[in-house]
Amino acid sequence: MAAAKKSARKKASAKKTATKKSAAKKSAAKKAVAKKAAPKKAAAKKAAAKKPAAKKAAPKKAVAKKAVAKKAAPKSTAAAKKSPSKKSPAKRTVKKKPSPTRSSLLSNDVPEVHEIPPPRGTTKDGIAYTKDFDVKFLKAQREELQARRASEIKRATRLEDEAESLIEDGEMGDVQFDDEGGEGDTMVVQRDLDRVLSSQARQTVEEIDLALARIEKGTYGYSEVSGQPIPRERLEALPETTVLAAEKVSGAGLR
Repeated sequence: MAAAKKSARKKASAKKTATKKSAAKKSAAKKAVAKKAAPKKAAAKKAAAKKPAAKKAAPKKAVAKKAVAKKAAPKSTAAAKKSPSKKSPAKRTVKKKPSPTRSSLLSNDVPEVHEIPPPRGTTKDGIAYTKDFDVKFLKAQREELQARRASEIKRATRLEDEAESLIEDGEMGDVQFDDEGGEGDTMVVQRDLDRVLSSQARQTVEEIDLALARIEKGTYGYSEVSGQPIPRERLEALPETTVLAAEKVSGAGLR
């Protein structure tokens, strides 16, 4: 019985040592496999680390290319400036000068153009007064204009009659024509002068009629060029005038 127990113990211890040896072998094998796999993992990690580095390096190359392109750009522009252009020369645009206006024709002393103010009212006898010219002044001016109108009509009629009489005398032969006296030439000159003066008188009558119409409208006494009121002294001396003295000198108005 004792021998059987010893043999059983020996078998059990042998099994334990056998299991220990097999476990040791398995652990050794695992360590060997781990050692072999470790370099591969390290290589894989290194390769993975190298790949982002390559990606990061790409923008640097792009930046370097852009810098080279910028440096090359001034050279190309400088070369383009130096080399003569083959394009046709640009056409010169000539600015047209603006046509002179009424205000530009006036001198610096002439006031700027303004609108004529509306009349403040109209009297029963047809005088439209304004803020610058009252009824008393306009009534006196109308009487002066009417008197001048009658005088100019008489003058024009007289001159026209004289011209007609000279024509009739020349046709009837009352005037003798000779080389020494020159009466014929004098008659022709006098006739032409009468005609010119009569036409001027008729023109003055027309201007007086326009002045009388302006009194009725309420625009009398204001410049037709600038719209400014004409001084009363000028209106009293020349009732039919339509412009300031400065405007008359500059040629902006007729009278």
